Amino acid sequence: MMVRLLYASRATAVSPETIDAILAQSRARNPAQGITGILCHGGDVFMQVLEGGRDAVNRLYGSIVRDSRHHDVTLLHFEEIAERRFAGWTMGVVNLARVNPSIVLKYSARPVLDPFAVSGRASMAMLEELIATASIVGRAGG
Repeated sequence: MMVRLLYASRATAVSPETIDAILAQSRARNPAQGITGILCHGGDVFMQVLEGGRDAVNRLYGSIVRDSRHHDVTLLHFEEIAERRFAGWTMGVVNLARVNPSIVLKYSARPVLDPFAVSGRASMAMLEELIATASIVGRAGG
């Protein structure tokens, strides 16, 4: 059984090196676990969607909750899925500083990433639009 999990967190410290380390770790470990997804970040806020087998996704989410690089880890959305929507990314990335603010504003009260203030459904819709507008970087294998 496959699932899709969306969570948000606040970074303990944000730097390009932190983001690169998270992405490198994800891209190294996720393929063997059958996990795909994307990491979206803006300011000190991270939002990540994970797809894969239920056990693998739950194990990964548990380790994320315990990761000292994050705090305020909040589950936004969880569902069983028949097919992956983010299958093209071992771990894609979206830096919202490089995205048209109108995309974020379409799903939020302000043009700033705040998944804690909107529904999980609105956050998923924004991620779908980021796919449609080719805003996600880092295809599978790269």
